[in-house]
Amino acid sequence: TLSFAGHTSDALLLGIFQVSILHNIVHLLFGVAGILMARTAGQARNYLVGGGAIYLVLWIYGLFINQESAANFVPVNNADNWLHLILGVGMLALGLALSRKTTTGRTATTTGR
Repeated sequence: TLSFAGHTSDALLLGIFQVSILHNIVHLLFGVAGILMARTAGQARNYLVGGGAIYLVLWIYGLFINQESAANFVPVNNADNWLHLILGVGMLALGLALSRKTTTGRTATTTGR
């Protein structure tokens, strides 16, 4: 059964990731933010760095909460924790790599004096 929130949701995405309606809404909002922030390189970089940081916070949160407690309201399980770690590290790495290689797109010109 798919509940709105909480660790009691029995619904599993692909048979491994515990989900709820609230969990799905969070991921939909992440997707909408990604689409909106893909308009410029700077916004895309900010999305990757900010989103990666959020995923790493969720990973740490998932490690320290009791998965059977009310604190697990999203809900997350061990598979979700691994996914959050991989997404967080990957997004941060891409965002930081873009920070070093991004240019303004302007070229220098000479005036011929």
